[in-house]
Amino acid sequence: MDPREARTRFQALRETHGKVEAAELDAVWAALDTVRPEEILGEWKGGEFDTGHPLNGMLDKAGWYGKTFTSVHDVKPLVCRDADGELYSNVELGQGEASLWTVEFRGESTATMVYDGRPVLDHFKRVDDNTLMGVMNGKGIPADGPFYYFFLDRVAEAAPAGRRSGEGA
Repeated sequence: MDPREARTRFQALRETHGKVEAAELDAVWAALDTVRPEEILGEWKGGEFDTGHPLNGMLDKAGWYGKTFTSVHDVKPLVCRDADGELYSNVELGQGEASLWTVEFRGESTATMVYDGRPVLDHFKRVDDNTLMGVMNGKGIPADGPFYYFFLDRVAEAAPAGRRSGEGA
């Protein structure tokens, strides 16, 4: 599959209602281009692929909105909505915030978000200039998964989420 085919397949999988096979997402991932941390700075709105992973639906219940990459060393990985609809960085759920690094995953070096308080890595690849595909990986997860698959859409000209320590969703 070439990158153009991968983008088309990504969109079809994203629009699927119901379960998506991880193997299909892996094939799309393999064909997408890597991305550098500096290229993904900004605010992103997120969504997930339902692969039957134990995390499927959990972030939605927490009010997850997306991620904000203010700089490579200032990342808000779990931007959520509170009861009033206001965005905030859920540092309680994330056990802190995160930073961006270039990390090798599946033989390629790509932008990766490293959580401050959890042994979790979110690897990113470019679907297009305004869309990223993500794969969550971490300590204790076998090389072949199961992984949590998600996507991020760039938010145009939005203010970064503020911090409210200790507030849960």
